[in-house]
Amino acid sequence: ELQQKVEEAEVLKMELQMLETERVRLSLVEEKLLDVLQLLQQLRDLNISKRALGKILLSTLESCRDPQPGKAQLLEVLDTLQQELTACELLHRQPMEQAQSPRSLSNPLVISC
Repeated sequence: ELQQKVEEAEVLKMELQMLETERVRLSLVEEKLLDVLQLLQQLRDLNISKRALGKILLSTLESCRDPQPGKAQLLEVLDTLQQELTACELLHRQPMEQAQSPRSLSNPLVISC
């Protein structure tokens, strides 16, 4: 009976460790997603064309077509999209204060279509 309790405790420890790992992974995805949404908001404020935004998105998806081994595909796509958006010329043409100034929306991350 004692051996069974020890085994159950080990199983619970492993499950807890897996849950913690998943929590950390989801936290990283959430942070990356917020960064991407903020960049999209800045580009929207600068009136980027739908065509230019579409090109950025297609470029991102094309570069992530073959997932790299050992890297989560969702995080890879978000990383690449963030890099593509950060490299967008429009963000660098404007003074940084203007490009980063939030609009007076109730939620600055809401993107209207």
